[in-house]
Amino acid sequence: MSVEKLEGKLLWEPSMLFKEKSNMKQFMNWLTEQRGQTFETYHDLWKWSVTNIEGFWSALWHYFDIKAYTPYEQVIKGRKMPGTKWFPGATLNYAEHIFRNLRPSDQAVIYESELRSKNFITWDELNKQTAAVAHYLKSIGVKSGDRVVAFASNIHETVIAFLASASIGAIWSSCSPEFGIQSVIDRFKQIEPKVLFAVDGYRYGGKDFQRVHLVKQIQDQLPSLEHTIVIPYLNSSPSLQDLYNVTTWDEIIQQHHGHPLTFEPVPFDHPLWILYSSGTTGKPKAIVQSQGGILLEHLKLGVLHIDLKKNDRFFWYTTTGWMMWNVVVSGLLAGATILLYDGNPNYPNQEVLWKFAEETSMTVFGTSASYLNACMKAGIKPGETFNLQYLKSIGSTGSPLPASGFEWVYTNVKKDIWLFSTSGGTDLCTAFVGGSPLLPVHAGQLQARALGASIKAFNENGKEVIDEIGELVITKPMPSMPLYFWNDEDGTRYYHSYFDIYPGIWRHGDFIKITEKGSAIIYGRSDATINRGGIRMGTSEIYSAIENIPVVLDSLVVDIPRANEESYMPLFVVLKEGEQLTDDIKAKIKKNIRENCSPRHVPNEIIQVKDLPKTLNGKKLEVPIKKILMGTPVDKAVNFGSLSNPDALQFFVEFHKTLVNKC
Repeated sequence: MSVEKLEGKLLWEPSMLFKEKSNMKQFMNWLTEQRGQTFETYHDLWKWSVTNIEGFWSALWHYFDIKAYTPYEQVIKGRKMPGTKWFPGATLNYAEHIFRNLRPSDQAVIYESELRSKNFITWDELNKQTAAVAHYLKSIGVKSGDRVVAFASNIHETVIAFLASASIGAIWSSCSPEFGIQSVIDRFKQIEPKVLFAVDGYRYGGKDFQRVHLVKQIQDQLPSLEHTIVIPYLNSSPSLQDLYNVTTWDEIIQQHHGHPLTFEPVPFDHPLWILYSSGTTGKPKAIVQSQGGILLEHLKLGVLHIDLKKNDRFFWYTTTGWMMWNVVVSGLLAGATILLYDGNPNYPNQEVLWKFAEETSMTVFGTSASYLNACMKAGIKPGETFNLQYLKSIGSTGSPLPASGFEWVYTNVKKDIWLFSTSGGTDLCTAFVGGSPLLPVHAGQLQARALGASIKAFNENGKEVIDEIGELVITKPMPSMPLYFWNDEDGTRYYHSYFDIYPGIWRHGDFIKITEKGSAIIYGRSDATINRGGIRMGTSEIYSAIENIPVVLDSLVVDIPRANEESYMPLFVVLKEGEQLTDDIKAKIKKNIRENCSPRHVPNEIIQVKDLPKTLNGKKLEVPIKKILMGTPVDKAVNFGSLSNPDALQFFVEFHKTLVNKC
């Protein structure tokens, strides 16, 4: 089936029983009973949620029974963005809302890695270890507002360290140990942390990576750092003698065991954590989000949109340097068991995560579109190989999932499964377009705009459009929008990041199409969009057009302006090992683009490359590559520490030299 015919194909509809049992339906019933608000469809509910934002967010507050030490004075103070204040007067604690789900003997966290066999910790043990770490932090003088950072893997100790930090009102921030050391320092140095949690090393793809020497470099570069806690993850007995003010995780748990877990009440807008922009260009932005804002947003996301219940086992493949780690941890807010996997998802083969799903009785499998595409390309059939009887849904994010990826899931994983593709951002730490358990699934489409997210598509004149590609904008404030950027005292950098194009309206930087039925299609970054002869097209459309050519593993396209003539549009492709780019393959690529995109978007040139540079989160470097090919020095165009494979950049640096006569 062609890409065009597959796009929009109905693949799944929720049964009446599935809808009636969903948390979304329970919320709608509650609104009828408690608020006298009746909605026939999800889209009716969405429209109300973005029209009456006070009514919607206050309804969430009461539906989720938010525990406040002092009540809020009003729901929202000032609607102008940026600058909105949410629930002023209220004091609460994010971590307390997790531990009110405590069921002592039930499993809270199930974990596995290349270093550790599958194991779990109970809610009781999670509570006790969080209490021990929190008591330790207080004993060394950590106070509300101090920064606690982690250079640590996706393991249960990192989750505990975060919960302990949040319980006392400290501000959390984390980086994956796979990050380049300068990238870590660039992030942490901005926020002047007092305490560092760090692993001694990790294993990835069967190889061990020592990290104690890098911890020493972090210490040397962070004069604010007073204490370092080493988590013995690699267990290779590294020497800690070069580190100062250091203790180990095991010492903390043993010495501070037995203390009760208490919670520090903080204002609704007290910082919970600091996330970072991808850092593909320049120093990463340090994005500060609030305890209350994240609490409400992640209850909404996890309970209503992902439909998490207390018997669910919730997984998303992630590292601690991606916002999806924060989302996974927030699965505990719903009382669900969270699943952690640390390691290469393709080692020893591409079935390792599906095996993990079987062995953990996983109910929600979250991953990236690139992973699902890789499984499709490899021809694996998880549904035939593994027992996935408990799996009820699959979530996809990170980049647009093509229509063929949707169909692969229903053909090769499970016919009766809810596949929800989502799009959001680190900036709000949520998905603002994504899943609803009340709606059908169509190939290549995101089911709906999220509740409370006033998402629209704007054309070049700043007017809303339907069934047309436009800029993704958010026209109403949301509680998880950044409080501010760290060290951006006058808010200038924050303002210019989102509001300088449409004052008072958040411009996210993606292209989106909202369909007549309320679903959506994401077309990639708007600043990487290609305009040829007046026809604008997102890069994901071009990738979708060629991804069904079996020999093509990956691709990247950019559009380079040229003086007084049409721009130059090269397409870079990665082929299967041993394959060479022949005229026949080029012809197939051009034919697919011509037929499924437009004749104007057939590339000027197709070039074979060994690898495409990507961020640690697997995102292609479209804009940085475009800048390099336009002559920007590579060190100005790219932050090397944010890349998983920086060596892949060298090809594009050399290729730029050949463009002097072309551009």
